[in-house]
Amino acid sequence: MRYDRPTIVLHWTTAFLVLLQFALGETWNWPTKPVHHLMVVAHLTAGILLTAIMAFRIVWRLTNGRHLSDLLRPMDRIFALGAEYALYVLLLAEIVLGYLWRWGAGQTMSFFGLLIPSPFARLPPNTVAWLQSLHDWNAWLIMGLATGHGGAALFHQFVLKDKVLGRILPQCFLPRQ
Repeated sequence: MRYDRPTIVLHWTTAFLVLLQFALGETWNWPTKPVHHLMVVAHLTAGILLTAIMAFRIVWRLTNGRHLSDLLRPMDRIFALGAEYALYVLLLAEIVLGYLWRWGAGQTMSFFGLLIPSPFARLPPNTVAWLQSLHDWNAWLIMGLATGHGGAALFHQFVLKDKVLGRILPQCFLPRQ
């Protein structure tokens, strides 16, 4: 009835990194340099962390990770799996677009200050602009779908009262019984 601990940790770590990434990406033009630069570097570092988390998450899910309960009604199962797979696809696309945009512009990636140069030549400026636009739009799609995912979990918890949310919450957030 509950997800295993690694699945819970991976889920909430992903959620945190996605929210951090979105907040940084949407606000890094507000401050001037050095803060702007630090926000960009934090975004890049979090993006590389998210890459590793997503790779591990997929391997975990395909091997040991607990899956959706068989107790779900068929339509709930279809919506839950559809949202889950769509989020995975959008997140993986966002990661690839981020690398392509950064490296395509001839810039390095930064991971806690360690610079990772582009493995390929610069792309034409209009291609880089297109990649940036896709990266931005995809981020909004992720946030929209993630908001719907969270809203559905809250609907199950507080309206349907079927304790679906409790399966993914860390133990410390569950009411004592």
